[in-house]
Amino acid sequence: MTGLVIRTEGLRRSFQVGSEPVHALKGIDLHVATGEDVAIMGPSGSGKSTLLYLLGCLDSPSDGSYWLDGEDVSRLDYTELARIRSAKIGFVFQAFNLLPRLTARENVAIPLRYAGLRPSARGARVEAALATVGLSDRGGYRPGQLSGGQQQRVAIARALVNRPSVLLADEPTGALDTRTGLEIMGLFQALNRAGTTVILITHESYIARQTHRVLTLRDGRITADQRVEQPLDAGRELALLDAGCNEATGAGLG
Repeated sequence: MTGLVIRTEGLRRSFQVGSEPVHALKGIDLHVATGEDVAIMGPSGSGKSTLLYLLGCLDSPSDGSYWLDGEDVSRLDYTELARIRSAKIGFVFQAFNLLPRLTARENVAIPLRYAGLRPSARGARVEAALATVGLSDRGGYRPGQLSGGQQQRVAIARALVNRPSVLLADEPTGALDTRTGLEIMGLFQALNRAGTTVILITHESYIARQTHRVLTLRDGRITADQRVEQPLDAGRELALLDAGCNEATGAGLG
């Protein structure tokens, strides 16, 4: 793990709601090293989603600086931010956001089309991404023919297909049952061990404990930055769950 993939200084984001300003982020200083896995927690309204949108170049800060892979992206315009997103960031959402009329293979290929990759070069990249998430045999299935966990795996393959610097996940297990959520977290852990930088938002401390670092936001500020000395292994937790003795579920960060 070398170098910083993300660095922010004094990152702020304010919105005007009627006649009142809303200060969603109030000066975020954050360093994330290449290859880290980080969970972001906090109550509703704490600024988690706003921070994720800024880190994902879906929005620009009102003030402060943000460097992604050494490039200052704080003041880039919409077109430049779109270029950065396409090249460096993969997104995974709670609701999967798959196009229902397209097959898994076609959904995964969408970012490659936006990136301008030639059709002849897309196939191998798509098949490799599907293989990474264990869905080589489901490429021709549409989302409605897949389970929730399989749909989330397709969404992860789509996020990975452009080989991003950072994988950002917004409540990736929120719409899944405990067992399927552990399967997805096992996949994130495997990707992280292979070198992918992973940042995820979660409301569940049990999910956060499956990462090595947990940030807590409250009222637009980072109020805690904890290292998890012994992260839970999702594969082991899954085995315990199947054996009916998963005592760790629901445990706090501790």
